[in-house]
Amino acid sequence: MSTITHTHHHNSHHHSLIPREKAGFDLLFPLRRWVDRVQVGNRKFAHLICQIIPCCCPFERDINLFGKTHHIPPLCKLNPLYDEFVGLRFRALNYLADVCQEDITIYIC
Repeated sequence: MSTITHTHHHNSHHHSLIPREKAGFDLLFPLRRWVDRVQVGNRKFAHLICQIIPCCCPFERDINLFGKTHHIPPLCKLNPLYDEFVGLRFRALNYLADVCQEDITIYIC
């Protein structure tokens, strides 16, 4: 998880809420920014997002193989846009709960 570093004096009027990324070129930055800027302002769209983006990784599981149990870790974190999709789902849940006053427990794992 990224942290926000405070590198200027308190008299500055410019504050960024965007965490600083690692140095280097991020090929997916335009796509990340686009997903982060998606606004949830429609009830149907919010429900669609909550149905499409799962609340937990569907690939994580335990399997029995030759009498031994093996754990498959959550592979969703290998998705380079994982954090952005989780944020989008969170915004959709907030919209449904705060604006539409809906019960969102069906979307919580």
